Amino acid sequence: MSATDNGFRADWAQKDFYKELGVAKDASADEIKKAYRKLARANHPDSNPGDTAKHDKFKAVAEAYDVVGDPEKRKKYDEMRELYGSGAFRGGFGGGGAGQGGFNLDDLLRDQAGRGGGFGDMFGDLFGGGGFGRGRQQRSRPAKGPDVETSATISFTDALEGVTISLRLTSDAPCPDCKGTGGKPGTKPRVCPECEGAGFVVASAGGAFSINETCPVCAGRQLIYDESCPTCHGSGRGMSARTIQARIPAGVKDGQRIRIRGKGAAGENGGPAGDLFVTVKVSPHRLFGRKGDNLTLDVPVSFDELVLGAEIRVPTLGGAPVTLKVPAGTPNGRTFRVRGKGATKADGSKGDLLATVEVAVPGTLPADARSAVEAYRAAMADRPLRSKLFEEA
Repeated sequence: MSATDNGFRADWAQKDFYKELGVAKDASADEIKKAYRKLARANHPDSNPGDTAKHDKFKAVAEAYDVVGDPEKRKKYDEMRELYGSGAFRGGFGGGGAGQGGFNLDDLLRDQAGRGGGFGDMFGDLFGGGGFGRGRQQRSRPAKGPDVETSATISFTDALEGVTISLRLTSDAPCPDCKGTGGKPGTKPRVCPECEGAGFVVASAGGAFSINETCPVCAGRQLIYDESCPTCHGSGRGMSARTIQARIPAGVKDGQRIRIRGKGAAGENGGPAGDLFVTVKVSPHRLFGRKGDNLTLDVPVSFDELVLGAEIRVPTLGGAPVTLKVPAGTPNGRTFRVRGKGATKADGSKGDLLATVEVAVPGTLPADARSAVEAYRAAMADRPLRSKLFEEA
């Protein structure tokens, strides 16, 4: 088992937790606790919003106290520091081979796999069985806020051209009154007596193993208030209602999901906001349809225009009409392509307009027109259109 498999980090052995707390190596347990509480109060994020340096100091102090504030962990830490100072780790922590003097990191960690005793247990127990760096430091990191889902209906034209819309959003967010602390505004917090400010407690997982669990009293916040916030009842969370402006890009399709970064719910501990996902619904147009990046249009024509040929004008969406040249003998249902008159593509270019000609049959005919159609029927009587149907059947 290598050092990487155990989550081992060399920087733990090189850190001076006593110096971080400002106490001597032989300081008493009471002196260590007193120093920690003083530094925790002075550097806590709730008391220093926006001060990154003090936030980092608070994390470092909590990390140090988690180790030297526990008698058993402190003993093992001192042993590890002494071993490190003697040069036994001179070969480094990155590999599993032997260093100078025959030291082998794999041998040191092997006991953690269940062979009992030794420094493997020391490393496993030192940070709650979770590997180096998985306890206090990880819990205090800022966390990205949840993503938010919503939908919006826009017109067919807006979908092609792009549009900015207003969205009314309701999402989970830090309580606006207590700012996420869970305490009654105006009251001061105190260090949680259950976890002593660590934010977590160590629970047995059976045998020689233990795991870190979120403190049930402070819910991982490290501090508690004697009076809960009357708005969120101590949860630190609430609902946020806001209106934002969202840009829907040109060419969006019906049912497409648009991602807007940083417009989701607020983050935890100063973390970034989540993202907003908008599912776009496009209303149909009364004339035009859409097929991918192309627009479609059904164009009514007369029988004689297809037989004799014609030039016909057709509309485009949001632009000037265009003229289609229909050749003589064009079959009903033929589609003509008009370049560059379609929807906007992702690269900024445009699709085409697909115009399909369809014969419009009049419901009634004036006498002269009816006579002309009857004359046409008589002229074509010896050319039955459906003869091939029976031949091939």
